Amino acid sequence: MPSVKTVGLISKPGSQTGAQLVSRVVEWLRDRGLDVRCDGETAAYTQAEHGIPRDDVPEGCDLVIVLGGDGTLLSAARAIGHREIPLFAVNLGGLGFLTAITKDELFPELERALEGGHRVAKRKFLNTELLRGGRVVAAYDALNDAVLAKSEIARMIDLEVYVDEQFVANYKADGLIVCTPTGSTAYSLAAGGPIIFPSVPAICMTPICPHMLTNRPVLVPETSVVRVVSHAPNDNVFLSIDGQVGNPVEEGDMILCRSSRFALQLVRPPRAMFFDVLRQKLKWGER
Repeated sequence: MPSVKTVGLISKPGSQTGAQLVSRVVEWLRDRGLDVRCDGETAAYTQAEHGIPRDDVPEGCDLVIVLGGDGTLLSAARAIGHREIPLFAVNLGGLGFLTAITKDELFPELERALEGGHRVAKRKFLNTELLRGGRVVAAYDALNDAVLAKSEIARMIDLEVYVDEQFVANYKADGLIVCTPTGSTAYSLAAGGPIIFPSVPAICMTPICPHMLTNRPVLVPETSVVRVVSHAPNDNVFLSIDGQVGNPVEEGDMILCRSSRFALQLVRPPRAMFFDVLRQKLKWGER
């Protein structure tokens, strides 16, 4: 990592552990002559810091630290956007597939990162566009997934799906998940999708509770463009990005999903190899 001069700090709001750690992290960074930029949630944990909007925190930073869980990390990843800034994610509890650094490892691993002894895993984004009448009305980069889900109770939705120019199926289902390998251990896994090794160049389509039991998850090359046309009535479908932002979908809207050329640079501790994390998080057990 190039010489670090400015560090962004983003925290999960309302976390007792976060409240205890933030002041220590800020003091540790300042003792090393580093500037610190905090979002409002982080500043609320300490009287000494001035908070700025989360989306502005990465500006001018050489490293961004996240204190929270995978949800906080996903929010921070959106704030970083296309900037090539390493993200140092610390898990404060919960499952945390992406936030693999524990609070006990925080300062030793942070020292290692500042000295350049860390490793960085690149996790590609999924670019998603919502088109209405041929015009792009919303565009996002998802780290985990783009989800088309029903808005009304107990009503399936109709989704016409293509991969490149090949027709796949008309899904009658509660929804459809289009995910990255990173997102394969999130909503897609809960819906019966496969676990995908992070470096596999693929996009996964996982139907949610499909009417046809033969509608199974499908992996396609990351060079593919997944095209979905909604045939459900207006506002019966909602497009959700990483479970945090999104848009209502109207009848006839088209959703395009393709692998982005941009990737999140995620700092990983030496011990956090993929299958080690799976064994720990999914309780697969040791040998």
